[in-house]
Amino acid sequence: MIDEKEARKITEAILARCKGNPAEVTLLTLDTALTRFANNIIHQNVAERDAEVSLRYLIGKKIGTATTNRLDQAGLDELVRRAKTNAQASPEDPNYPGLPEPAAYQHVNSWDSNTASYSAEKRARAVGVVCHVAAEKGLIASGALTTGSGDTVVANSQGVFAHHSRTNADFQTVVMSHDSSGWSQGSAWKITELDVESLGKRAIDTAERGHNPVKIEPGEYTVILEHYATDDLLSSLNFYGMGAQAVQEGHSWMNDRLGQQVMSPQVNIWDDGCNTAGAPLPFDYEGVPKQKVDIVKEGVVIGPVYDRYSAAKEGKTSTGHATPITFRGFGPIAAHLFMGPGSATVEEMVQSTQKGLYINRFWYTRLVHPRECVITGMTRDGVFMIENGEIAYPVKNLRYTMPYVQALANVEAVGKTAHLLIGEFGGISTRVPALKIKGFNFTGSTV
Repeated sequence: MIDEKEARKITEAILARCKGNPAEVTLLTLDTALTRFANNIIHQNVAERDAEVSLRYLIGKKIGTATTNRLDQAGLDELVRRAKTNAQASPEDPNYPGLPEPAAYQHVNSWDSNTASYSAEKRARAVGVVCHVAAEKGLIASGALTTGSGDTVVANSQGVFAHHSRTNADFQTVVMSHDSSGWSQGSAWKITELDVESLGKRAIDTAERGHNPVKIEPGEYTVILEHYATDDLLSSLNFYGMGAQAVQEGHSWMNDRLGQQVMSPQVNIWDDGCNTAGAPLPFDYEGVPKQKVDIVKEGVVIGPVYDRYSAAKEGKTSTGHATPITFRGFGPIAAHLFMGPGSATVEEMVQSTQKGLYINRFWYTRLVHPRECVITGMTRDGVFMIENGEIAYPVKNLRYTMPYVQALANVEAVGKTAHLLIGEFGGISTRVPALKIKGFNFTGSTV
């Protein structure tokens, strides 16, 4: 962790090297440790400490960027030299709105000293329970428990300075037998909110119940999606259309749907970077304070999130959703997504289903058609047939091809409990419930 005083010293040293030229500095620090296990044995403990500094250097509307992880004097000199050279060689961007002015942002606590100092021994004890139980049942557990901390700092020559420290914890495991598997994941910014043993036993139970899966014919089924699969729905809709740039370029699923009710009234989706129930960061990578943004409200598409560039094109204000400099070409993105919970438990969803499929998660999902957000992918790590309100038997994995907007239009029930998941790509977080969806389209099955 670097405190505010040290962060100011570093960013001011870089901006001073720009000699009054408009510039923006992003400083990211990372201090993380991981205990990895496979075949019921811990085989790796690693720890990493790093810092990354990015500089955006402006000459009029010509922009140059550069990145380094050297914080010594020579490293900072080289950073500025490369960013300036890149700016000189770049064409002007007539739409560039300039650097933001200082604005007050909400200070949010997402730092837990217990998580930041969590030892390798404690991680080993937690993981060891999962390995031991899996071995007792003749199953093979693999996965990782990660804990860490970091800082995000943004400063610019206009006087913006924003600093946020955070901690994180994540556990993932896959448990396998010769013909079945189970998987679970949990994320938190406090290690005490991560029940590793319970998550491990859940994956073990799924693998145990999955022996001798039956091949079934593809077709349309009512599905009960665990929150891991819901995460895939929400994340895909995010990457393929919740940002204003995608809407402006015409390839978002929001195009021609803004203001319309295209999902179930039970579906509510919003982004809130200041909510401690997620993995908060109260400002974006331009130092703009994050706003809570309703994206879908009672099934009605409200609108996308904005960074300054996309907002300026429409004469609007940024909602605080700029990505890091190295990903700025993707446009704004919702990094702290929530789906509102409902009133049903997963057990009640199963009991209300005459015939359908219980699905633990999706994987290898790929975009087929952006405007409809048609996704194809496979089920994995736990698929079961539901008959007459009960889990009847395990089935083999299936390929599905489904428009995700249509899937959320077909929602019949929303789970009463939402779970936090933090993705490996950019630390994007979702807090999502389970869903019951009718008419989910499966287009193939495994042998």
